[in-house]
Amino acid sequence: MRKSTPIRVRIPAIGVDTDLIRLGLKRDGTLQVPPNGFPAGWFTGAPTPGERGPAVIAGHVHWSGRAGVFARLAQLKPGDTIVVTRQDHSRAVFRVTRVQQYPKTSFPSAVVYGDINHPGLRLITCGGLDYESAKYEANLVVFADLIS
Repeated sequence: MRKSTPIRVRIPAIGVDTDLIRLGLKRDGTLQVPPNGFPAGWFTGAPTPGERGPAVIAGHVHWSGRAGVFARLAQLKPGDTIVVTRQDHSRAVFRVTRVQQYPKTSFPSAVVYGDINHPGLRLITCGGLDYESAKYEANLVVFADLIS
């Protein structure tokens, strides 16, 4: 697909239907996160969904004690679909291939953000809640490939 800014993502299996905001990088080189629990955000430094390479959408699992846009992301399974509506009114439809949790201390940036030879999508949120500290120790990543 040609480049076109994503404006909405829908994930029927977990009831997500949200607008998208733009995300860049923080001063330390890490991915910005959305400023609130809703909506999710698209990383502008990656391909647009449908272009060759890994498009990246990030969202919160929780925010201020409430469920965030990606609160149920861990429930996705291979075969589930993700539909991204783009500014040119086209839709990029992806199929989940795997869901993986990685410790924040050893996050595999090359695997998640690295170049691939087909259109892909990465959905990212926090995972691995440490109930004692109430902090997330991991990131959950959903990997998906374009199917239409």
